[in-house]
Amino acid sequence: MHEIDINSFRSAFQGQVFEPADVGYNEARQIWNASINKHPRLIARCSGVADVIAAVTFARANNLLTAVRGGGHNVGGRALCDDGLVIDLSRMKSVFVDPATRIVRVQGGATLGDIDRETHVFGLAIPCGIVPKTGIGGLTLGGGVGWLMRKYGMTVDNLLSAQVVTADGKVLTASASENEDLFWALRGGGGNFGVVTSFEFQAHPVATVLGGLLVYPRPAAVDVIRHFRDFMASAPDELTAYVALLHGPDGSPIVGVIPCYCGSVSEGERVLQPLRKFGSPVMDTIQAMPFPVMQGLLGPSFPDGNQNYWKSTMQRELPDDAISAIVEHANALHSPLSVVALEYYGGAAGRVSNEATAFPHRDLPWDILFIAQWTDAEQTKMHRDWARSGEEMLRPYSQNAHLLSALDVETDDVIKTAFGPNLERLAAVKKKYDPTNFFRVNQNIKPETQAVPA
Repeated sequence: MHEIDINSFRSAFQGQVFEPADVGYNEARQIWNASINKHPRLIARCSGVADVIAAVTFARANNLLTAVRGGGHNVGGRALCDDGLVIDLSRMKSVFVDPATRIVRVQGGATLGDIDRETHVFGLAIPCGIVPKTGIGGLTLGGGVGWLMRKYGMTVDNLLSAQVVTADGKVLTASASENEDLFWALRGGGGNFGVVTSFEFQAHPVATVLGGLLVYPRPAAVDVIRHFRDFMASAPDELTAYVALLHGPDGSPIVGVIPCYCGSVSEGERVLQPLRKFGSPVMDTIQAMPFPVMQGLLGPSFPDGNQNYWKSTMQRELPDDAISAIVEHANALHSPLSVVALEYYGGAAGRVSNEATAFPHRDLPWDILFIAQWTDAEQTKMHRDWARSGEEMLRPYSQNAHLLSALDVETDDVIKTAFGPNLERLAAVKKKYDPTNFFRVNQNIKPETQAVPA
């Protein structure tokens, strides 16, 4: 390990710099997923764009492996690295709302909770995510799915511009009229192209939604999921809804339907009647609520400090055989904290072409997530094997496609499938803006990458 002049870096840096011996280092290197235990050589917690430039410049000069931390919610732990430099944006979380234009500027370290708190004051919302602790950076760069996507599109469909510090330390603006190739790539290409220090979004008038949870006993799961599938096929864009196989607070296995209707509450009551009247739910908590409350419903399901491992696969259809296999696999999970989620997209998000942004899977409305969560680190293999075997089981039904933000640590081939047919174009943008692959602690696109033959 060569000597580097950290003192000169500290003197030019306005934020906080943590080395392993410093007070606060251990807290600074932790993220929500306890399965991740990395020890960076240096953590640079930036106060602003000047600090980001200083960190990138220092890392390049000293040939340091570099990771970028936004919200730190990526399940694979790409916010951190061993023995390198972490550019930590977690203190750059300001949100500025212009209610007249409904344009919202968000710093790169903000979480969805930070954004919802500010936009809700003005009766506005940005289509992004389902868990408040999720970072806007990682979510947006992966495409961005969430409760409003069927009405207003993916998060990237609402991105107007991004401010980016590139690998050579330059600050660029990417938009539809400036550095258009970079703007295209940022909308689904992950963290391959630079540090996004701020985003500018178009917000929408969403204040109150109709949402909550319908709960059924697990033996009803196959029938509930089939009905959900058939119902959503003709549901209006205002309704986004998922179904999940999980455990109740008392440890009993259940199946839950989680809808969010973002139109008028009275119309939502009518639209949701067929869902609410189906079968014999043991609980129905669906009610009108402020949108930030809807965003927070699933937050307790992803607490800090548990072990996590995810697998997912995207599908065009959800046939009966696949539903039966998914339920059987959920019944065999080893931890009451684990979940199988069936997320249905489509709507406005599905009407955008696969080539319009870097996100390549607009035509695949189903994402099946096997979310393994446990507390005993010694049981890691068992829980990971359960998640992996779930994804393998669905391969006959899948399109060999993956949601970028749901990927854990994967092989290059799996990462390539997440970019699909857009990979070659993304590689060209990567070669232009990061020819040395400086930004590689991510779902990496190598500058010389070639598309995988179909």
